[in-house]
Amino acid sequence: MNGLFISFEGIDGAGKSTHIGRLAEVFRQQGRAVTLSREPGGTPLAEHLRALVLNQPMDAMTEALLVFAARRDHLQQVIAPALELGEVVLCDRFSDASFAYQGGGRGFDWEVLCALERWVQGRDLAPGLTPLGALLQPDLTLWFDLDPVVAAQRLAGARAPDRFESETGAFFARVVQGYQRRCDAAPGRFARIPGDRVPEAVWDDVATAVRAKGWLA
Repeated sequence: MNGLFISFEGIDGAGKSTHIGRLAEVFRQQGRAVTLSREPGGTPLAEHLRALVLNQPMDAMTEALLVFAARRDHLQQVIAPALELGEVVLCDRFSDASFAYQGGGRGFDWEVLCALERWVQGRDLAPGLTPLGALLQPDLTLWFDLDPVVAAQRLAGARAPDRFESETGAFFARVVQGYQRRCDAAPGRFARIPGDRVPEAVWDDVATAVRAKGWLA
């Protein structure tokens, strides 16, 4: 059975966490082994780098380098091995988040991010999983698109904000634009999920997007 890689993208408060666990349970009910993970994070090293990125002051280049370093370890230690075993990998954010947050939000050089993506997600990770010259990318990216103002209202008082959650509305508007740019560049991989509805309506869109790929009964 082939492995499947599905990423969940969007700003905090958009609804990713609500539905990633539900989709995992649906796959398990169909007899699939599921690996749930997140980025930055997913391994001890990557979680350490995540803590630095979320809490320590740094410039955009340092931030991007740390995020991609965490991704490389995550890919080597968790994602690629799980896919080789035929598991379903559900990941809360992946490389699209780097383009949205560091590229869109921070205004960091898009071409440098593309170079980092090629180096970190290259075919050497899993030669049997990707064709020559291809990157290891999700088979499907579910983008939970939500107005940053609504997302901020949902998160108000929920927890102490980290470096990103403390950013302005203008920052998150640029993040959304970054996601849109990635979506426009890979429309076959992305499914845009409007996040401004009740959870059941959002879940219906999630299930529909996955069924459209032929992965759910």
